[in-house]
Amino acid sequence: MPKRFRAAFPVALAMLGVAAIVTPALAADEDCPDHPRSEWMSQDAITTKAKEQGYDVRGVKADDGCWQVKGYDKDGKRVQLYYDPVSGEILKVQN
Repeated sequence: MPKRFRAAFPVALAMLGVAAIVTPALAADEDCPDHPRSEWMSQDAITTKAKEQGYDVRGVKADDGCWQVKGYDKDGKRVQLYYDPVSGEILKVQN
């Protein structure tokens, strides 16, 4: 191994280790709970919930274990909301 790479190798290895620890933790924050589909709130119920929270709902679909709601917030900004399908809790908001 050339001399210039020997000095950088420990740093690169440390960065790789940090990435291996941090990446799964970040991904876990975005994952939806693993609930059986039979326990999910109905699409109509999640639509109603989003509307009651002030969103102008334009579409609702199941997405990777969450209800994904597309629409607009009270300021007219486009949003995507990800709801826990059982509790109805908002897990993530994307603008």
